[in-house]
Amino acid sequence: MPAHGQDGPSPEPDRLVLPGGPAVDERLEAVVIGVVQGVGFRWFAVEAAGRLGLRGWVANRADGAVVCVAEGPRPALEALLRELAGGPISADVERVIPAWMPATGRFGRFEIRSGSHPGD
Repeated sequence: MPAHGQDGPSPEPDRLVLPGGPAVDERLEAVVIGVVQGVGFRWFAVEAAGRLGLRGWVANRADGAVVCVAEGPRPALEALLRELAGGPISADVERVIPAWMPATGRFGRFEIRSGSHPGD
């Protein structure tokens, strides 16, 4: 049997991911660019996020884009990102700019916010 350490470095215990373990929430901040205002995009995002069990908000920006901030498990956030890229049938999404970060846990549900809100 090899001496300790000769098999290569052992993983740090806090970095182990066990199958079936609890999902770690993440945060997605996505800016959706294109014809996305006045076409029901925010309601579309609320419905998609609700179906996926996500928390956060969506709002129009003054420059014509829509910003969506969502927290939850990474697979659900990735599904939301795909939904945002497609948008409702009346939208014409040119691109979605995603940013990933740790979740804050500040949201109880997913809602539409005024474009003039200061964020969270």
